[in-house]
This record gives sequence, structure tokens and C-alpha cells, in this order.
Amino acid sequence: MQPSLEPRVNRFAVTFDGPGPTPSRGSADSMPLGNGEVGLNVWADAAGDLLFYIARTDAWSQDARPLKLGLVRVKLSPSSPVAGITPETPIRQFLNLFRGRYELTLGDPKTPKATIWVWVDANAPIVHVEAQASGDVKLRVELELWRHERRAISGKEVHSFYGLGGGPEPIFEEPDTILDPRSERLVWCHRNERSIWPASMKHQGLESLAPPAADPLLHRTFGGAIEGKGLHPLDNVTLESANPARRHSFRVHLHTAQTPTLLEWARQLDDQVEQALRVEIKTSRAAHERWWRTFWSRSWIEVTGSPQAEAVSKGYALQRFISACAGRGQFPIKFNGSLFTADWNFAPDESYDADFRRWGGPYWFQNTRLPYWPMLATGDFEMMEPLFAMYLRAMPMLEARTRLYFNHGGAFFPETMHFWGGYADENYGWKRDGLPISEVTNTYIRWYWSCSLELLSLAIERYDYTADAKFLANTLLPLARPLLQFFDEHFSRDAGRLRIEPAAALETWHHAVNPTPEIAGLMRVLDRLIALPDSPGGAGVEGDREGWQRLRDQLPPLPVKTVDGKTVVLPAEEFDKHANSENPELYAVFPYRLLGVGRPDLETGLATFAARLIKGSEGWRQDAIQAACLGLADEAKRDVVHNFTTPYAGTRFPAWFGPNFDWTPDQDHGNVAMIALQHMLIQHVGDKIILFPAWPKDWNVKFRLHAPGTAAEPGEVVIEGEFAEGKPGKIVVTPRTAMPRVEVTGK
Repeated sequence: MQPSLEPRVNRFAVTFDGPGPTPSRGSADSMPLGNGEVGLNVWADAAGDLLFYIARTDAWSQDARPLKLGLVRVKLSPSSPVAGITPETPIRQFLNLFRGRYELTLGDPKTPKATIWVWVDANAPIVHVEAQASGDVKLRVELELWRHERRAISGKEVHSFYGLGGGPEPIFEEPDTILDPRSERLVWCHRNERSIWPASMKHQGLESLAPPAADPLLHRTFGGAIEGKGLHPLDNVTLESANPARRHSFRVHLHTAQTPTLLEWARQLDDQVEQALRVEIKTSRAAHERWWRTFWSRSWIEVTGSPQAEAVSKGYALQRFISACAGRGQFPIKFNGSLFTADWNFAPDESYDADFRRWGGPYWFQNTRLPYWPMLATGDFEMMEPLFAMYLRAMPMLEARTRLYFNHGGAFFPETMHFWGGYADENYGWKRDGLPISEVTNTYIRWYWSCSLELLSLAIERYDYTADAKFLANTLLPLARPLLQFFDEHFSRDAGRLRIEPAAALETWHHAVNPTPEIAGLMRVLDRLIALPDSPGGAGVEGDREGWQRLRDQLPPLPVKTVDGKTVVLPAEEFDKHANSENPELYAVFPYRLLGVGRPDLETGLATFAARLIKGSEGWRQDAIQAACLGLADEAKRDVVHNFTTPYAGTRFPAWFGPNFDWTPDQDHGNVAMIALQHMLIQHVGDKIILFPAWPKDWNVKFRLHAPGTAAEPGEVVIEGEFAEGKPGKIVVTPRTAMPRVEVTGK
């Protein structure tokens, strides 16, 4: 029998006894919290003060750089003789996964002298802090900011402003604004009084597409208000309780908007606060905990059988929690730190504030996609929406740029882009003399066309899992039509076959003809779209099917060769200039799954994997996933264990991975392991669902995962199962009518 939900979830909770070493601000010892839009790094320092950085997914600076909103410090001050809190008082920090909150205990946890709870409201942009002491204490709240004045950026720090390096203009960080206390509230913000967007659009020849009203950065204002009953301002950055008491609480209300004036933003924030004050905290807390209970009820994987297996279970649960903390905002999860960057102090020459992240603000699709693949099997479909929404919002500009650059229809988006669809200027190239408008100087992304196909593949899977007609009509088809039209109109034909040239095979082979990721992606996407049923009233794919079938018929085969009597897939039909460390040929295994378990060409997939040039699973490398898709249990197990047991050595939180190729916490490293672990347990091939296709015999597991429906029985399938003592156990399938589709291996 399964244990009750809370003990099962909190098996993977994280406890720190004591504040630990505190380099810099101590954020290396922080824990994550969030509601999908607002994220916190929370920790306690050696004095027992509680601190948390605040971030939002939509806090974009004038340079299109994600910024922290600030740091809040909470003191139980002065130390109370009644409560007995002193600098020597023991400290315990606990991340309660089940309730989505951080708990700081001062004193013996069984009879604490004081406890502080922090939670980010799952249903509102509010941080709640509640404190309770054994005796009367005062509470002080201090707002700490570090962007005090305009500051020139130079040296390695320029990398955090990725896209602006090497440009004609100096780079500056702009200061925050602290307002006078309003209604006994602290109020502050960062407001963009300038924007890189107009100059960037002009530099890329897109000024005709850049009306001033469309600027997504100018006048964007983000910040918040701190208020609490019985708290009064000592100055414009400090609140303190007027009287000692055993209980205190306060709230941090956060708001982002583009407004014509700062006053209008402050008025909107006032309205937001007044509305929130009408809701009792116990009501908000109950709804918050209900959201997290639903989240944890949706899906789980619990591996046992060895210390490594337990570490994998914990890593899987924590990475899923981190994604949930940042996955419901206006913008997708940032691969290079998400909302949880901090002042990590990696080395003496790499000591920066919490805003710093390598690779800055643009989205690399190669990296951005990886947190989203696991959300299918976990059933966290609502968290996938920000990814699709970003590309849909950019689509009008993407189509207009395609027409302007290439004089044909459809749309493309570059592998590296700002959230509005534009290139990072240094990728596009600063030196433009003699270059056509469409020429991109960065050869890593110049001819990288396959990212749109993986986005479509992910959207198709999202539809297959849910049979959501609104998603089909409002997201999948509006993405598919222009993105596939680009491939149809951009490339020539050679003897009736599509010839994808000029092209690259990912970022690794910079000159390629008919690269495997594009060919495999087109095969996967077109086959699935063509098979979609007609919709009532003819509003679906019936008008597109003929053109898609024509394009499918014109695709060249996967490029292959024979090595030692075995067929292996090549990165491309022709390829040259090796420059990165990916295996494009294995995109035929994942993400496009043309080769693998349950498919006729498994041997080709195995031979291709064995012959791969690059080996590894750290960061965004995919060995773990592809091994699982090919049924290689030992290899998949080894890589999953490696990924889930290699956090950044300078932190105590076991899922702050990285920096690897990017930054800490690296959102690819843990999500690669999540995807692999899921594929070790469950894969789907056509209408068939295969269980335990790459599961190691010495690991026991209990799981609840989601699977796609079929054309005959559309909609979600949920499978609960067990594997113990080297063999499968009880399997429960919902709906029961899907049970005949399930093939249990490993017997």
C-alpha cells in the first residue's frame, strides 16, 4: 500500500542543520521556492536572520536581461530574554516540498524558540512570511538592493549582457528606484526608461516592424510592496513591529507592468495590495497547499534498492519541484539559472552579484526545450504553456522577417533569440559591410533550422496526451502552418527531393546538406500532423493535409552508411567544420524517436549510439535519454545516477546543478536525467505503451506517470505500477480500456 501523500513527498524534502558556511551573502546555502511566476532563494545566516532573493519571469531590464527584484532580510530583533534567542541558538532549515514552503526553526525543533515560515502563494504574486516565537519578540524587515547607481559593465561581466558584447555602445546597468513609504508600506521598483529594442530591430533591418508602441522593454516596471499588520516604517527600506509579540506576519506583493508613468505602476500595485488584503491569510494558505497537494498527486517516481537509487528519487523530485517553482509565468524557464541565480562566487575572478548569469537573457532552444519534455509524463501540461506562448507572441514578427529576409512565406526562429524573436545582436553580427540583410555572422546558429521542428514535436505530444481541441486550434496549428511553410518554400528540390542547404547539423557541424535533425524532425512532425483527424466544421487540418503530404513525399531518407556490416545514421548527407559536442545523428532516437525500442530499426539506433563521436550526459548532452530510448538499461542508469548526484560543489542544496556549459542552477542537467528516468520506465510506440523498456533489475520502483491516448480513444492515460525484486508488479491503467495497449517488459 502506498504511504499517505505528505510523508511520501517529504521523503525527498531537504533539511539543513545550521546556517552552514556563508560565503558572500550565504546564498550558496539557499533553497528554492516559487509559484511558477515568482521565485525565491531562501536561506538563514549565522545570526539566525532569514534572507531571500526575489525574482520574476517577466523582470526584464532595459537590456533584455533578467534581474532580481531585490533581497529581503528578516530579523527577530532585539533578541528576547523571554524567547531566549541568542547567536548560539541552534538553527534548522527545512524545505517542505509537500506544502511548498520553507521553515526556519531556532532552537530545538521539538520545542522551538521561534519558527519562521516562508511560502510563495501558488495563486497570487505574493510572498508570505509568518513567524511564531515562544516569547514576545520584535520583527524587523529590511529591503536590501545593490543597483544603487548607473554602473558601467566591463570584463567578464559583459557575458551576462549577452548580445551586447563587442557593440558600438557602452553597456550600463541602471539603478533601482525606492519610493517613499506608502500607507506604511515599503515600495520599490526597477523601471526601464530606455530600451535596446529599437536599436536592435534597426540593426537587424527590422525597423519597419518596430513601431514604438510594440517595444516590450520600454517602461517595463517591476518591483513590489512590503506590508504587515503592526509593522511601521523606520525609513524607506525598513519595517519594524511597533510592539513585541509572539506572532508576526508580513507579505511582499510583487507587480510587473509596462506603464506610461511610474505613478501609474504604483497605483496598480496599490490596487493589487488592497485587493489582496481583503483575503484572509488562512484562506490563501489553504488554497496554496491545495495546489501543491494536487501537483504532487499527479505524478511520482520512487526508486529504491540502493543509496544511488534513493539519490535518483530525490534528484527527480527536487528537479520537478524547481520547474514547478518557475514554470507558470509569462515567460519560459531560463535554462541558465531559471529564477534562482545567486552570488555563487565560483572563483576569485568570477564573483558577481545575483543578477549575473552566463549567456544572459536570450533563449537558446537547444537548452530551453529540456525542462519541457518531462512535463508530458508528469502531466504538468499547464507548465508547458509559457514556452508555446512565447513563440506564438513572436509569430507575426517571425513571419514578417521571413518575408523581408527571404522573400517567401512561412516563419523561422533562430536557435538563439530574445523573447520577442530577434537575434542577439552580436550573433547577428556587428560588422555588416557588404552582407545581405539575411546573413548571420555567428556560424553556430546561422543555418540552425531544426529548433522549430522540435517545438512542433513537443506541441504534438502535448496534444496527443490531452486531446485538447483548444490547444490544437489555438496553439499547435498556428505554430505548425507557418513553421512548415518555411521548409516548403525556403529550400530547393533536387530530382524532386527536398535539399536542405545551406544548413548546419545543430551547433556541431556548421556546413551540412540534409542534416539528420531536420530530416528526422520533418518525418516525425509531418507523419503525426497528417494523421490528425478532421475536425467538425472543417476548422482543423483538412485544408493543410494535401500540402503536408506533398512535403512529406519529397523528403530525402535519413542519411546512413554501413560500418563493419552495420547501418549507422550520419549527422547529415554531407557535413564539415566540426565545432561543438552534440550528436545530431542521434536526434533520430530522441527527440524524434524514429529508431528505438519497439521499432523496426532498433539495431540501426544501437549501432549509431555505439559509434557516436561525443560521449557524456552532463548539461544538455543527451546520452542518458538516448540510451533509455534504445533499451540500454546499464548505460541509462549510470548517466542518470551521475546527473542526479553531481550538484555544484559550492552549495548544500542537492539539486543546484551546474554550471556545466551554462550557469547554476543548470536546468538542463537535472531535466535530462528526468527525461531519461521516465523513458527507462515508460515509452510509447504508435498506440502501444511499453513499460520497463530500460529498467535495471536491481532497482525497485513505484511510479505514477502519464501516457498519450489514441485516435480511437483520445485523451490522457495514467499508469501506476511497481517493479520489485527483479520483476514487474501490479499495474493499474486509467482508463481501464487502455490496458490492452500496455506491454510489460522485464518479466
